[in-house]
Amino acid sequence: MPLKETIDGAIKQAMLAKDKVRLTALRSIKSQILLAETAEGASASGLSADQELKLLNKAAKQRRESAATYQQQARPDLAQTELAELAIIEEYLPQQLTESDLVAKLVDIIQRTGAKGPSDLGKVMGVAARELSGQADGRRISDVVNMLLNNTDF
Repeated sequence: MPLKETIDGAIKQAMLAKDKVRLTALRSIKSQILLAETAEGASASGLSADQELKLLNKAAKQRRESAATYQQQARPDLAQTELAELAIIEEYLPQQLTESDLVAKLVDIIQRTGAKGPSDLGKVMGVAARELSGQADGRRISDVVNMLLNNTDF
């Protein structure tokens, strides 16, 4: 079932349950879906699964960054709201890789690409970003690749 239909059903459930935080997060996702569908150059058949995944990752990243900013500004009330919405968005994302799984996959990618040092970061990141899309945050992937290419113990 397309993400839009899943979100529509979840919005109805949140309305019936009077769950305001869930409703806000779901409406935000639906808004982003509608904006993406009506954007110039968008496909008439709707969003692909890959586009839906990118949209959810972007929404999750926005919530993480906002929560971090609110925590830095000593606004735990607002940070808590952002983290609650993040948890709801993450329900619709694929399972994230654990640190050990991520390291194992990145070591495999480094071996396949023949990377030898930090100068090969771009080559590794291109493959890693494509293969691990949706399974790990880009910054997390970059940090682990940097550590591995610099032969730093993890």
